[in-house]
Amino acid sequence: MWELTHKNLTRKDFKLAAAAALVLTAVLAMTACSKGSGEQGAGGMGNMPPPQVGVVAVQPQSLPVTFEYTGQTLGSKEVEVRARIGGIIEKRLYTEGAAVQAGQVLFELDPKPLQAQVAAAEADVATAEARAAQSTREAARLKPLLADRAVSQQEYDNMVSDQQIAAAGVLSAKAHLQELRLNLGYTKVIAPVSGMSGRALKSEGSLVSTTDSLLTTLVQLNPLYVGFGPSENEQNAIDRDVANGTLQLPKSGFEVEVRGIEGGLLAKGGRINFTDSHVNNQTGTVEMRAELPNANGKLKAGQFVRVALHGAVRPTAIVVPQGAVLEGPQSKIVMTVAKDKDGKDVVAPRPVEVGEWATLDGVGGKPGTKVWVITKGLAAGDRVILDNFVKLRPGAPVTPVSPEVSAAAQFAPAAQADHK
Repeated sequence: MWELTHKNLTRKDFKLAAAAALVLTAVLAMTACSKGSGEQGAGGMGNMPPPQVGVVAVQPQSLPVTFEYTGQTLGSKEVEVRARIGGIIEKRLYTEGAAVQAGQVLFELDPKPLQAQVAAAEADVATAEARAAQSTREAARLKPLLADRAVSQQEYDNMVSDQQIAAAGVLSAKAHLQELRLNLGYTKVIAPVSGMSGRALKSEGSLVSTTDSLLTTLVQLNPLYVGFGPSENEQNAIDRDVANGTLQLPKSGFEVEVRGIEGGLLAKGGRINFTDSHVNNQTGTVEMRAELPNANGKLKAGQFVRVALHGAVRPTAIVVPQGAVLEGPQSKIVMTVAKDKDGKDVVAPRPVEVGEWATLDGVGGKPGTKVWVITKGLAAGDRVILDNFVKLRPGAPVTPVSPEVSAAAQFAPAAQADHK
């Protein structure tokens, strides 16, 4: 199983690179010393047979790709709980830091002042309704008198206007009563969403005003959001590889996995639900956000995590073990086995360009071997040398064998020495 990952070089990797550079220096020195020497037979150095080298023939193959970024978890809903009216806090009805349900009462303000106002408003409604009823009765009495011309048209019109004003007064009184009843209901501060409650910012007995109304916060952790952002250069590289066919993105979208900074798996099965259309001019990144299940509440909002995106594939990737890639004066190189004019196997250095690292189970029988993805310089069927670099020089004859046979030959002298 191949899996590509974007990661920073470790101290061990720098040591490997330094060792590779020393090996290359030795190779170049041996090459310089060997120029003009005709004392070597066709078999190798003097009468020595050509050295055995472990060789692998590279072939393009499909490799899954994992893109990794640093991210931070976010609540899918982060809500400020505020009082809608002013008043004195009488009760706190939740446990700080505990889960609460939508509609649950969190705080209760003193309702008595509003209860009194509601009672007064109810009386105002009754008064307005009585006035409206009286105006209706008087208008009804004047209407037949107007037909008999016992009252003037003006007197009747005035009475009709009074009736309409009284009816409007009833509506106004009822609207005021409704407002007061609504405010009375606001004395119970409820949770607008389900989530984890925060610390109470005001205690019982505190005065709440409309300008200082924040009481606590709620964070919904299931599902959970995680924000991250590939750099502009990383995004451009992905777009370029997709355009030239060396990278295929998943048709159904990336599957998102979250791991701790130390590497432990925290959540999986997420999907990207937002990608910004702009590059942040301060960070140089493209903001992205994924949604993940978090039923057990293991993840908290604000955690820094590693975000892994699975599902992309490099359909024709060529890879070689990391130890086979050496540092040359101008570029990275690999040692390959080629045929000379006489048809013999000889060493042929090859400059290459590399892409991401990869992890492969099974190169030379070794699990978890790190390899380079070669983007330029090698083709299908090229035979890459994996070991014995100190004994090699460009153009020197070699005997290619499998990596297992070469490894066994290298460890045989040590085993014999231990036996003695």
